[in-house]
Amino acid sequence: MTRRLGGLLWVILALAAGGCVTASPPTSVVVEPPVEPTPRSAPQVTTTGRASWYGEPHHGRLTASGEAFDMNALTAAHRSLPFGTRLRVVNLENDREVEVRVNDRGPSIPGRVLDLSYAAARALGAVGSGVIPIRMTVVSSN
Repeated sequence: MTRRLGGLLWVILALAAGGCVTASPPTSVVVEPPVEPTPRSAPQVTTTGRASWYGEPHHGRLTASGEAFDMNALTAAHRSLPFGTRLRVVNLENDREVEVRVNDRGPSIPGRVLDLSYAAARALGAVGSGVIPIRMTVVSSN
């Protein structure tokens, strides 16, 4: 029986000693695929103000961009937007809209934010009034 107690004592000691040993948790490395950045669309810039138009007296003259002014093209003059910028212009009096391309500088009259070509003014129903309230949104920029 002493022999049995001795063996049992060894088992108890072995279990007790094993309980004191701390094992480090298993480590695993997870490799995730690289995250591709999601392309963001450019924020739309919208401005409201007053617009006028210009036509025949300027037809054929060079614009600030170097191209000849065509009163029958859907173009506009803006003080600072890059040439080639496309704008959606809405006449706030009748909700008619047109898309124009900036190819000139202007307007030179204070209180106005855009000068439209004759064709753009006609599309907006603005030829008769000459100056209209507008909302313009940058559609694309160069």
